[in-house]
Amino acid sequence: MFTGIIEETGIVRSLRPATQGANIVIEAETIPASLKIGDSIAVSGACLTATSAGETSFSCDLSAETMKRTSLECARIGTIVNLERPLEVGARLGGHFVLGHVDGMGRLVSTKSSGEGAVMSFRYPRELARYIVFKGSITVDGISLTVASLEGDVFSIAVIPHTLRVTTLGLLKAGDPVNLEVDVLGRYFERFFQLGLLREDHPALTLDFLKEQGF
Repeated sequence: MFTGIIEETGIVRSLRPATQGANIVIEAETIPASLKIGDSIAVSGACLTATSAGETSFSCDLSAETMKRTSLECARIGTIVNLERPLEVGARLGGHFVLGHVDGMGRLVSTKSSGEGAVMSFRYPRELARYIVFKGSITVDGISLTVASLEGDVFSIAVIPHTLRVTTLGLLKAGDPVNLEVDVLGRYFERFFQLGLLREDHPALTLDFLKEQGF
């Protein structure tokens, strides 16, 4: 479980094809020294497992599915990536609940200056439309953001200067791919509707009821 608050960026130092996937080595200033083999790490929004870790770098195996479903397929030596370690129990939740399970890839449409920040627009896969809500949360390359506007298959976000500086958003160019993860709460509500648990004749949706259902 992650929050979408990026801790630092890293740089891809190696990307070697492997059987049904690849192995990636990422260099960063602080995170590698805190990792152990088997630890989870969100790399530009994709939850990966550390297969080795040193003082300044760590490696992860990328499955064929990860390569197919995420922008890591386009990664090259020198690519900058966003990094976040999992949320610790009892820590403050500064963003929103992020699983690191990429739902689809979007593409940057445009970046327009807004004061010292920017308004960035992304085209998203139509199958994600039912989960993207005006003023709702969305994860772009692992970053927790708020949908500022929706028009057709494009959503926009308002990005503050700090976020532009400490993440990869400021490096994106029109047409670049990004990893998208929708708010997981939307998926749970959809499932409730599919199971008929939100019918008028069904008990009210309360905290007690959610606990009884295993949430």
